[in-house]
Amino acid sequence: MTANRVLGAVLIVGATVTALYWWSYFNAGDVMASHERWYVAFEDAFPFADGWMALCMMGAGLGLIQNRAWGPPLGLLAGSALIFLTAMDVTFNVQNEMYALAGDNDAMKAEIAINIATGLLGACTIAACWPRQRAG
Repeated sequence: MTANRVLGAVLIVGATVTALYWWSYFNAGDVMASHERWYVAFEDAFPFADGWMALCMMGAGLGLIQNRAWGPPLGLLAGSALIFLTAMDVTFNVQNEMYALAGDNDAMKAEIAINIATGLLGACTIAACWPRQRAG
């Protein structure tokens, strides 16, 4: 499997996991690290932006797997959205001392994993797609 196809598959999985996260958030609440109003208000601001990110990830993933010219530019959009949303989430978590909850809060442990995964995936996607979009 080529690097394009691997990245494409990871982006598609990431888009799917994003949709499952929001399904859980609104239906089961298992992914909520807190039920305080201020935390819920912050999280409630993310679905639209995460939807854009997931749409870009899905499109980029399909484009990269199919080796289409539009795959890398969509990858840049997806990577940028991943980095931006990670930065927003990490900033909020640091400012509100949310990471301190990770010792006994499984949702916060998952949040940390999400922060790491999205930051790395965003950086790797940009690094992989930048030279390809310029060459195309």
